[in-house]
Amino acid sequence: MPNASHDMPPLDALFVAPHPDDAELGAGGTIVHLLRMGWRVGILDLTNGEPTPHGSPEIRLRETQAANAALGNPWRENLGLPNRSVEATLEARHQLAAVFRRVRPRWLFAPYWEDAHPDHVAATQLVEAARFWSKLTKCDIPGDPHHPQRVFYYYCVHLKLAPQPAFVMDISDAWEAKLRAMECYHSQFVVGRETTPSFLDRLRDEASYWGKTIGRKYGEPFASREPIGLQGMSDLI
Repeated sequence: MPNASHDMPPLDALFVAPHPDDAELGAGGTIVHLLRMGWRVGILDLTNGEPTPHGSPEIRLRETQAANAALGNPWRENLGLPNRSVEATLEARHQLAAVFRRVRPRWLFAPYWEDAHPDHVAATQLVEAARFWSKLTKCDIPGDPHHPQRVFYYYCVHLKLAPQPAFVMDISDAWEAKLRAMECYHSQFVVGRETTPSFLDRLRDEASYWGKTIGRKYGEPFASREPIGLQGMSDLI
């Protein structure tokens, strides 16, 4: 997976994921869509996702690399926080703010703020706090101050919520690539999930439902804490 350098162009969008596979699960189609539009897109996994019943650090790394290739090879790194123990500490906030200063994203994407998984809730708190810290002057965070313009929230929740999203992205043309990326996480979504319908069948059903809400084949929902501005009604589909 590509690594950032200090002279890399700023990212247009950075998707912060508590674990490898969360970005693909909640926003994989949007990542593919933005890459195909020519956007500079990145994924920052906060942990390696292990331990899990059928995984290992080596397996998860191979799966993540394969999934990233299926998406179209966005920039990707791992922050190295401990799985199952993610906390919105000052140290973790400092680490994340330093990444924001290095890759300088215009938009941030974080997990939806309400969830049963403590790692997901802590990840969202970290993103929001690190976004603020990233702009501070007279501090010991490496790099120049930077303040991402917006934060949007994708759904990869462990609660049976009925989301009321701020917008739904049309991912009809990106669905197959998202599915291929999800299939790469064999240890998480295939092994031990031999049910009918399968986990991936359910994922397709959800994408189809959100597509129906906007008159398209497949969609992904996103939330926003702030109003979303339009330059004209032609921005709507």
